[in-house]
Amino acid sequence: MTTAKAFTDFYSVIPAGGIGSRLWPLSRADAPKFLHDLTGSGKTLLRDTWDRLAPLSGPDRIMVVTGRAHRAAVEEQIPELADPNVVLESDPKDSSAAIGLAAAILLRREPDVIVGSFAADHVIKDNRGFRRAVGEGIAVARAGYIATIGITPTEPAIGFGYIHCGPPLQIEGAPHAVGVDSFVEKPDLVTAERYLADGNHLWNGGMFIARADVLLAQLGQTQPELLAGLTELAEAWDTPRRGAVVDRVWPRLTKIAIDYSVAEPAAAAGRLVVIPGDFDWDDVGDFASIAKLHSGGRKSDLAILGENARVLADASTGVVISQTGRLISLIGVTDIVVVDTPDALLVTTTANAQRVKSVVDALKLSGRSDVL
Repeated sequence: MTTAKAFTDFYSVIPAGGIGSRLWPLSRADAPKFLHDLTGSGKTLLRDTWDRLAPLSGPDRIMVVTGRAHRAAVEEQIPELADPNVVLESDPKDSSAAIGLAAAILLRREPDVIVGSFAADHVIKDNRGFRRAVGEGIAVARAGYIATIGITPTEPAIGFGYIHCGPPLQIEGAPHAVGVDSFVEKPDLVTAERYLADGNHLWNGGMFIARADVLLAQLGQTQPELLAGLTELAEAWDTPRRGAVVDRVWPRLTKIAIDYSVAEPAAAAGRLVVIPGDFDWDDVGDFASIAKLHSGGRKSDLAILGENARVLADASTGVVISQTGRLISLIGVTDIVVVDTPDALLVTTTANAQRVKSVVDALKLSGRSDVL
């Protein structure tokens, strides 16, 4: 059995940030979502992402962008990660700064490099289908476009943004590539049902592939000050001046998602191409997603996570996540979510899983940072 070769002009970038507030109290500032095993595979989401990308770019061509507080945990998860490929953020500045800085650093090291950005906390089960989509995205990038991988919807989800697909394109090496008419914000249920029925919309999976110079040029058209700051950082990154420049420049960088700074403007200009991804994908955005991952979509199951979880259940469904070893008894409750940690307990339902973020917002307002 032969192993597919890595793409020699390709560099993977893993933005490992965010606390996953809809997964509180499991996901915290000091132990964010990507550092947890949420699939029962024995690997954290970050490690799983690394293992999926290493055959595509080679393990020595993967850059991880994460917070300073998470460096030790990231390096413990990925001992193969080379020191020059660790990019530490002083504080979160959203995806434009994280991905843009990685692209700017790599552009200085390798002028013709193609970069692909893939979140550290998504679950993808079909590696062959993922590789096919990434390969087509690289072909699109070589042709001078910015590529994104859109996920074929399986239900009328209201928790995802959507990509409105345009006509097919003739790009060598990318037979499934189509233009992007527009990005669509998270819709209501009626609109999502229409999108699912028309077959012209894909979920926005947040994956982008482009030549580094093309990506940065597009960023500069809408965010010239941000590009200037990232360029200044990249120029100093591999020099002794890095610390001083980071301390001076990083605090004034604009905080904006790459969807708004690059993807939407590129789509409007006809420079964004989408590759439909027909592989299994989940952004594990809330506890309902975790329940679905572990039940195989069967509503009659109760998913139980936790190394020492002790659960007694009678006619109950949903998900229980335990970090305490305390006995949890469930009787006649359906679609329940129970998350038991040493200092916080969450009880809700899968239907209300998206509302967990409001609890985190309330805790912030009340100054309860001790449980965040």
